[in-house]
Amino acid sequence: MLALVVMASLLRAAWELSRQHSPGTESGGLYPSAAANPEGAELTPQQREWAEKAVKRYAEAQDRKWRRWNEAMFERSA
Repeated sequence: MLALVVMASLLRAAWELSRQHSPGTESGGLYPSAAANPEGAELTPQQREWAEKAVKRYAEAQDRKWRRWNEAMFERSA
């Protein structure tokens, strides 16, 4: 099993090294949308509204998740 893991790691390393580009070129990597929308690009008002709404809902969901986790781990044990 260890030999299989080592072989897989070496194959992955060889693949990653073969994918490297020169420093002057820009590649999308794992997230091609990041290369399509460079840092200086502005969002449309609708995209900005959607992003703000998504961030707000994500924060609320995380708060609920951690509150439930806290209750399950510490408060309901009595």
